[in-house]
Amino acid sequence: MRDAEEFDALYAACAGRIVGHVYALTGNRSEAEDAVAEAFTRAWQRWPTVRQADSPEAWVRRVASRTAVSSWRKTFNRMRAHRRAAVDQSVPGLNEDHVALLQALQRLSANQRRAVVLHHLNDLSVAEVAAEMQAPIGTVKTYLARGRRAMAGLLDEARQEGTSHD
Repeated sequence: MRDAEEFDALYAACAGRIVGHVYALTGNRSEAEDAVAEAFTRAWQRWPTVRQADSPEAWVRRVASRTAVSSWRKTFNRMRAHRRAAVDQSVPGLNEDHVALLQALQRLSANQRRAVVLHHLNDLSVAEVAAEMQAPIGTVKTYLARGRRAMAGLLDEARQEGTSHD
């Protein structure tokens, strides 16, 4: 009974944050929700081990991120195979700033994107990001600095394109 209560508490405390994290990485809420559900399923299957982790939330976030990236790669390869038949799809309900942010994030390297999302959208400290990414703090600081610089340029471009169309 204690296991179920601890697991339920973990889920209640962080499922929403993890969905937000994976959504920021993938740009697809449905895929993010599926990846998080899969990660929590795996966490429950390995609960005695996950419970003992330094951060069970980080364990679930890492598994969800990897699951989503794997799914995204498969989807990307399918889309590339059917590129000629693809049509432009717009996402309803998103404002221009949100779309520009997601597009800019997608243009960063995977490590930069992950560091920026963990630090700025999930409010993790640099040390916590380094622990989750299993990278030295200096490397994470470099990812963040380069990611922010790239994002600033990309968002500037998007803003200029937006004003030139008006």
